[in-house]
Amino acid sequence: MTLPLLSEEEVVRFRRDGYLLVEGLLNEEEVELLQKTCRADNALRQAAMDVKDASGKRTNLTLWNHPGNDIYGMIARSERVVHRMQQLLDDEVYHYHTKLSAKEPKVGGAWEWHQDYGYWYNNGCLLPTMASMFLAIDEATRENGCLQVLRGSHRMGRINHNFVGEQTGADLERVELAKKRFELEYCEMAPGTGLFFHGNLLHRSDANLSDKPRWGLIHCYNTKTNDPLIEHHHPGYTPLEVVPDSAILEIGKMPADAEQKFLIQNEDRTSRTVSD
Repeated sequence: MTLPLLSEEEVVRFRRDGYLLVEGLLNEEEVELLQKTCRADNALRQAAMDVKDASGKRTNLTLWNHPGNDIYGMIARSERVVHRMQQLLDDEVYHYHTKLSAKEPKVGGAWEWHQDYGYWYNNGCLLPTMASMFLAIDEATRENGCLQVLRGSHRMGRINHNFVGEQTGADLERVELAKKRFELEYCEMAPGTGLFFHGNLLHRSDANLSDKPRWGLIHCYNTKTNDPLIEHHHPGYTPLEVVPDSAILEIGKMPADAEQKFLIQNEDRTSRTVSD
């Protein structure tokens, strides 16, 4: 499976809106393999942080810095993801970290309004030339806590962030002002859809009140020219070994990377950790 690069119109839309939905980023066979692999991955479960929202609901969150030689790493390093990210950020990119956010039925918590760059800023990254790609493992709906974004809010630049419960959240007074100007969008996604979004885009998600899980894989990228000037818990510029799209199925069918090192909660000094 080889997907075409983004059109000029799609790049313009990303820069205007701060996000871009790409349907069918993974095909049906790749989605099935990813679902089967991550649900059976005991290492992911054992490394998961238990993050509570303001109401006490919990979401399991697993983080790691370097893309391994398993299906997660093949997706993060695939041409279809890396080349698109480079188009959108107009620079060579490297893998900053990956997160698996698992909202279980009825108990999965909300994520507060935030900008990813709101906490990456403190890691010595001087520029907001950073972005993420949220990959829907399950169907994401309003009922099970899909991402919500304020369209175009990345143009505000970075705003202040503070702790909200166990999460880092954006200044709520500023968010309320932003909601008056920028349209709220619910990003409902079929499994295999990718949402590329700018590091300064305001986004959040509700708790999962449905009887269906909402798992998502979030690959985060920084640009080469934004190499952090402070040593911290995420990597500095590390050249990416980009793989052909076919590697997702060819290598992804191999066992999960046993050498993968996960971040534990007290190592994540961005904490209290924010995800999606």
